[in-house]
Amino acid sequence: MTLKVEQVSETTVMIWLDNKIDLALVPQLSALCERIRQHFSRGVVELIPAYTSVLVEVNVRLLSPEGLKTWVMNQGDSLRVTRDAGSGKQVTLPVYYHPSVGPDLAAVAEFAGVSEQEVIARHSQQTYTVCAIGFAPGFAFLASVDETIAMPRHTTPRHQIPAGSVGIAQQQTAVYPAASPAGWQIIGNCPKVLFNPRQSPMMPFDVGDTVRFEPMSESDYRAVGGQWWQD
Repeated sequence: MTLKVEQVSETTVMIWLDNKIDLALVPQLSALCERIRQHFSRGVVELIPAYTSVLVEVNVRLLSPEGLKTWVMNQGDSLRVTRDAGSGKQVTLPVYYHPSVGPDLAAVAEFAGVSEQEVIARHSQQTYTVCAIGFAPGFAFLASVDETIAMPRHTTPRHQIPAGSVGIAQQQTAVYPAASPAGWQIIGNCPKVLFNPRQSPMMPFDVGDTVRFEPMSESDYRAVGGQWWQD
């Protein structure tokens, strides 16, 4: 697909690099965000990268959407210049995997035809890429889950799950940074705070970073004040 740029509101422009999800796009999109920030500085209010695109909000007093569109189209495919895929941060998140905090762990094991311990091993041995941040502040869409445990989301979402819940939805996995409704298959809980607006940076990761999950014991989980499903 060729580069596509559209103004979607009075203050926002959408830039597409492709129309198919591909992990190879993640470092390209990350590099694109850096380049826009560097070139336009204060003219850009916010950049929101997704799997194949970047939504750019501009300060119209300093940068018009049409001006951004023209610049992007003039750059053409040079915007696809990428940084190294491994140049992002590597983040390790602790997870307590257990039915008491992961009520879908048994269902995922049954789906995969393996034991619960094997589900834990397959989930925690994978290195994931932060492909997008959205749904809620600090909610990172991570890919790709081992295909054997890539269970679809629930048909009917739960009304609320605890903060820190670790879920699977097909080839994506994520940690819910706050209590919220959820349709993903919940297999554990991460006690680390993933969004704090009072600190900088507000999140431990950014698009293009990589994430590993590290299993933790029940005693360690209790010691750091981890949340329980019935709380």
